[in-house]
Amino acid sequence: MLESGDTERHTEAAKTDWIRTDEWCTRPSHVFSTPVALSVKDQGDSVTRSLHFSWELSGSGWATCRIWDGSTKHQDIVSYCTNALADLLKGVTGLYGPHSIQRFSFDLEPAEARWILRRRNSDVHITICRFPDMSTSFDAPDGKGTLMWTSTRPRTSLAHAVLVAAEKVRRTHGEDGYLQKWRLHAFPTTELETLRHLHLAADNCALQH
Repeated sequence: MLESGDTERHTEAAKTDWIRTDEWCTRPSHVFSTPVALSVKDQGDSVTRSLHFSWELSGSGWATCRIWDGSTKHQDIVSYCTNALADLLKGVTGLYGPHSIQRFSFDLEPAEARWILRRRNSDVHITICRFPDMSTSFDAPDGKGTLMWTSTRPRTSLAHAVLVAAEKVRRTHGEDGYLQKWRLHAFPTTELETLRHLHLAADNCALQH
């Protein structure tokens, strides 16, 4: 749920225009609903200063989103009903502006996974809350949700991790391949490059870009 406006949503009928009902109703079942211990084999993808993040297209209209901080991790299976990767990039980009709090939501069909990012000097406090039904909870107060994961990390670590993960998606699938899998939304090139520009200009990041 971005502060700048409502996130686009789509009806059940709109989904069936794109893919068969049996495709989008069958979703991966390995969703972590509570923090679990990090194992060595889980380490990889985008790893920066004990913050790890990955975004993988896991089927037609689904993406697997993982975040972990070296001790606990969280995973969601995100639906294409919203422009989820663009919302993530915009939310992190907002941390470079005048507003210290950014919010956005992922549609888990039917649940809502709401991310709240609170900038505190050079750090960001990350909170992920879950609501049972996004169609009724989209404007609900944060406190009505169930806390699923929280961590505080440097802003530069979060921005870099998200940038690397998004760039890996583009490198793996290409922009045409991304649209074929995500269906309703093109790859968020503008949002990616905007975040990259702000991150490089404002953060003292020594990692490779």
